Amino acid sequence: MSVINIHEAKTHLSRLIEQVRAGTPVVISKAGTPLVKITAIDAPALQQRIGFLAGAIAVPDDFDRMGSDTIAAMFDGAA
Repeated sequence: MSVINIHEAKTHLSRLIEQVRAGTPVVISKAGTPLVKITAIDAPALQQRIGFLAGAIAVPDDFDRMGSDTIAAMFDGAA
């Protein structure tokens, strides 16, 4: 377990997170006094559910043109 000061923790947060993920806890101290201990959590890996809404949503064929007349009128000052 490594002990670092607050300034170093702020400067190297990404590196510390990787260190903790690898299994080495980190203690952050202020003026030599330990304040907090950072440890990894035991959470399951994120599962991506690609395609879980397949068939539930229909996108109109003119989706990219919807409201174009209204938008054009707004730019022309007509609306």
